[in-house]
Amino acid sequence: MKKVVALLVCVMMLMTIGLQVSAVKAVPVTGISLDKSVVTLVHDQIYDLKITLTPANTTQKFLTYSTSNKNVATIGANGRILGINAGTTTITVTTSGKQTATCKVTVTKAASQPVKLSIIDVAGNLQLTKPAIENFKTANPTLVKSIEYIVLTAPEITAKIQAQQAAKNIENAMVLTGFDGLSAGIDAGIWEQLWPAFKDRMPNLESQYQQGALKAFNLGKGYGITITFCPGGPMFTYNPDKVKTVPKTPAELLAWAKANPGKFLYARPANSGPGRSFLQGLPYVLGDKNPKDPKTWTKTWAYLKELDKYIDYYPTGTGVTFTELGQETRYIIASHVGWDVNQRILQTNIPATYQGFFFDNTTWINDAHFVCVPKGLDNDRKNVVYALITYLMKPKSQAITYDNGYFYPGPAIKNIPLTLAPADTQKKVTAAMRAEYDKAIKDFPNETSLDPAAMVVAFDMWDKLVGAKIKK
Repeated sequence: MKKVVALLVCVMMLMTIGLQVSAVKAVPVTGISLDKSVVTLVHDQIYDLKITLTPANTTQKFLTYSTSNKNVATIGANGRILGINAGTTTITVTTSGKQTATCKVTVTKAASQPVKLSIIDVAGNLQLTKPAIENFKTANPTLVKSIEYIVLTAPEITAKIQAQQAAKNIENAMVLTGFDGLSAGIDAGIWEQLWPAFKDRMPNLESQYQQGALKAFNLGKGYGITITFCPGGPMFTYNPDKVKTVPKTPAELLAWAKANPGKFLYARPANSGPGRSFLQGLPYVLGDKNPKDPKTWTKTWAYLKELDKYIDYYPTGTGVTFTELGQETRYIIASHVGWDVNQRILQTNIPATYQGFFFDNTTWINDAHFVCVPKGLDNDRKNVVYALITYLMKPKSQAITYDNGYFYPGPAIKNIPLTLAPADTQKKVTAAMRAEYDKAIKDFPNETSLDPAAMVVAFDMWDKLVGAKIKK
């Protein structure tokens, strides 16, 4: 009897659902309109068509999209138009009821004629991105006539760009920088605000970033596009033949430096990624009140002033520290994972057998490189630079940034595994990486660098309190 009742209940429920479904009447689509009938784009620019169906409550929402010339512009299933090459095409959107709406799309050249790009690098970023930049040049002869590369230090960049802006003659179209040049430039007001203006090139950029790269991007307040990413430091590279007992705390490093005067070295933080991560990592390990506010770092400044007694000088570049480590002038240097991996791959300064270590309770200070554009750049070069940035953010270009481990891993974008990198890169990086490094990357908490204003304060305080022995 119970089975019969249950069966009847099921039948009644099915009948009720059937009645409800049949009660929902199909509402046919009767019309379609677009927010624009004419759109003008440049190379790699995006426009999202806004599509309106009538009536608003239609149940027939299926649409098809077509372009009369896919070499000029394409349109995706979400109505996103992408400009590809100069020319004109007609985009057609069709409803399931066969109503249509069209939009004429004109794609103009990014530049009226091929331009010369002068690119300044103050972060060593060309080691990661130059091959992709050259690929862009080769693929776009109608946009790029030639590319000039200039290498400077971060402290030089602000005055150089300010002088060009004062003369209304912007010579350098693009700057590759770390947090140092980005922060100083924001403070001086020399950078173009690229975001949200750049959204019409990569509207989904923020969702594509790795978490740490996105944090870096947000710190830049739109004045820089994060191009490469590294977990950073602080960590240390050392000569295992000279250091038998590895320091595990700041106190142990200080004691070691006192016992081995002149054998520990780190570069000036204002233009050294490892020096910067060492400076910013100490407040977390030492327990300063607010690691994001340099003015509260009483323990860090006291520690660095004491450590200064056993340091000969502070070079203005990281490369010098590795050179002196390899020459056995120094036995331990401040490093970070990318520098350590890269230098052991190249073996021009240190052998592959050199080792790295971390403090207990380390907090990673993530490092990143940015593309910045000086204010006042003409539209031709600006459009080409925008196209270049878009190219550099594509998976194939991002995979190249694994390089020789210099900024390990390198890619700022998610889901770019080492297996996408060139075969030679894969071989070198795989051989140089150590299990303890990958474990540290996974296990240690991570924080972003200081915001631009605090970064400027930290550099100024270090220079005044510690940096009397800076040597170029």
